[in-house]
Parts: sequence; structure tokens; C-alpha cells
Amino acid sequence: MNLNISYINNKGFLGLLVCTMLLMGSFKAKAQEVITLQKAVDRTLERNLTIKNAQLNEALDVENYNQAKNNRLPNLMANPQATLNFGRGLDVSSYQYVNQRVFGINGGISSQVSLYQGGLLKNQILQNKLQLDVDKSSTAKVKNDLVLNVITTYLSVLSNQDLLTAATQQVDISKQTLDRAQKTFDVGNGTLADLSQAKATVSTSELNQTTAQNQLDISILTLKQYMEMDPKTAITVEKPDVSKLTDVKSVFDAQTVFESSVIVNPDVRLAELQKQTAFQGTKVARSYYYPTVSLQGSLGSYYSDANRLALFGDQLSNNFTQGLALGVQIPIFGRFATRTNVRKANINYQIADVNAQIAKNNLNKTINQAVLDVRAAEKKYQSAKQTYQSNKDSYDVVQQRYNVGLINSLDYNTSLTTLNKSEFDMIQAKYELIFRSKIIDYYLGNPITL
Repeated sequence: MNLNISYINNKGFLGLLVCTMLLMGSFKAKAQEVITLQKAVDRTLERNLTIKNAQLNEALDVENYNQAKNNRLPNLMANPQATLNFGRGLDVSSYQYVNQRVFGINGGISSQVSLYQGGLLKNQILQNKLQLDVDKSSTAKVKNDLVLNVITTYLSVLSNQDLLTAATQQVDISKQTLDRAQKTFDVGNGTLADLSQAKATVSTSELNQTTAQNQLDISILTLKQYMEMDPKTAITVEKPDVSKLTDVKSVFDAQTVFESSVIVNPDVRLAELQKQTAFQGTKVARSYYYPTVSLQGSLGSYYSDANRLALFGDQLSNNFTQGLALGVQIPIFGRFATRTNVRKANINYQIADVNAQIAKNNLNKTINQAVLDVRAAEKKYQSAKQTYQSNKDSYDVVQQRYNVGLINSLDYNTSLTTLNKSEFDMIQAKYELIFRSKIIDYYLGNPITL
């Protein structure tokens, strides 16, 4: 009876162990998060710290802009003060000198508002508004650049996956060739040179496989970094069916693309806004040439215990004062500081103007290069397709001859290797064509999808 119970317990334990292992395997499989291109882009836009930093700079300029508008409001200040004098001193309640301890309280509130500053406040508001637009455009530029980088890296991952597959197949083929060379050598029909060459081919193939694996790991790591993911997180990059991408455009007119792109390109827009901000800065600098007119009002009262005949409340009422003042500050000579600031502001505007033109010129050059690249990618893809088809036809013939024993396995493996290489060359050319075409979409401001 005890033996049966032990057997049942052991059996139950083994079953539990098997279930646990299956659950762990299932959990491990689920841990492989599938990353699509859209998910990679969305996660980058949501998490990337470069974007967050740009958004924080934008938030700072929101505060600066709001403060520039608030500077038009009058200020309000209270200045209560309590004093205790010993010995001979002036009693402010009677304006007589007394030789006694005097405790007094005086205070008031004052307010000042600028009526005219040569348009300084208005120009500062406009300048801060433009600076806010600059930062918004800068944030948009950061996002666009990151999206482009994510797409580039994503396609690089897909390409590296194919290269690793091809390299792995080459290792298998080279090992088969080595095995045949070893058997041929063992029976005395092969030379040591042939055997050594086969071993060297295996080593080269394994090195290429290692290199391909490293390139894939690096591209996946880069993609994770853009998404701010833990490098240890296991992901699977979803591979789109490139055979279904039949609407890839490869013919563009560079001038037409440029004219459309210059309107939406974040680099150009950023440079133009910086130019406008610099121009507004010249207006701010010139505002200091003009007089400042301000209006000030004040209320106040005081109490002194030296006046023993009047109560506290009576003193505050009797000593209540009111004032209104209109002040004018006229700049006459400020050691040429304003003139220097105006000249510097004009130079900054000229720099921004040149930078805006440089941004347009760079965009024009980049677009012309991109148009040439997509045309070259199309030609490369068509050539790769023709090469693959030729190698496919050749392989079909070799396979038929191999099946009937007319050629040896070495010739067969060589033909298969050539076919595999041409196939992956064709796939890579397809990816490159897609990428080059998507680059044009990026410059046109179109959404980039696969």
C-alpha cells in the first residue's frame, strides 16, 4: 500500500514538473514581444528621451511667452515696516526731535505700470511667441528624424536577418562539402589540398555567420535604444511580405519633390522660424532707444507711540497718504550699449538668414541625391531579379542532372550556393528600393508605412 502511494506521489510530482516546464516554456514564448514597424515608431515617439527633452524645452518657452504677456500688467507691492528708536531722534508723527524711546509702524502699497517703452513689451511678446514656435518646430524635427532612423534601423534588422539565414545555409553547405572531401580523401581519391580548402571554406563560412549574427544583434540593439527598451528584452521583429509591395514608386522629379518638401520639411521650417525670431530680436534691441513712460500710485500711513494723545486707529486715519506719479526716463548716453546690441541683433539676423538659405540648399541637394538613389535602387533590383532568375533556371538543370547522377554533389552545392546568394541579393535589393522610395515619402511629408 505504501509503495502504491509513493508511486502515485512520484507520478504526480513528475506531472507537476512537466506542467511547470510547459508553463515556463509558454511564458518564455510570450516574452518574445512582436515588434511591427508601426509599433516601433509609436513606442519611439512615446518613450524616446530626446523627444522628451525637446518637449521640456518647449514647455520652458511656454512659460517665457506667458511671462512676456504678463509683463504688461501693473505690479503691486506692500512695504510694511516697524521701527524702534532709542535716544534723540525724529518723531515722524510731530516732526520734532525727542530724546526718548519711540516705537513706530509705517507702511503702504504701491503699484507701477509701464505706459510706453518704445514697443519693447509688444516686441518681446512677439519674440517669445516666435521662440515657442521654434521649439515646437524643433520638437517636430526631432520626431521626424527619429522616425526616419527607426525605419532605417528596422529595414536594417530585416536585411541582417536575411543575411544571417544565407550565412547559416552557407555553413551547412560548406560542412556537407567538407564531409564529402574527407570521405574522398580517406579512400585515396582526393588530395590534402582539396581537404584543406574544404576546411578553410567551413571556417570562412562560420566567420561570415558570426559577422552576420553580430550585425543583426547590433541593429536590434539600436532599434531597442530608439524605443528606450531594456536591452535584455527579447523581441521579434515582424517581417513584412515584400512580395506584396508592388506599388513602390521609383520615378520622381527632383524639382517637384523639392517644391513640395520645402513647405513641410522640419529643417527648413525651423531655420525660417529662427530667422523670424532673429528679426524680431532687432526690434527688441531698437526699443531701448526710446523713452520709458510709467505711471505709479501709492497708499500709506504710519503710527508712533510718541504721540500719546492719538489712538492707533486715529493715527492711521490722520496720517493716511495717497500719491500718483507719472515718470519719464529718457536715454541720453549709455556708453553705446544700445547701439552695440542693435548691431549684434542685426548680425544675428543675417546669420539666421544665411542658415535658412543653407537649409534650403541642403534639402535641395539631399532630395536630388535621394531621387538618384531610388533610380539606382530600381535598376539594381531589376538586375538582381534577372540574376536570380538565371541562377534559378541553371539550378533547375543542375538538380535534374544531379538526380540522375550526371554531376557530383560539389557541383550541385555550388549551384545551390549561387542560387541562394542571388536570392538574398534580390531580397536586399528589394529592401533597398523600398527604403529609398520611403525616403522620398519622408521628404514629401507622407506617412511612412510598410
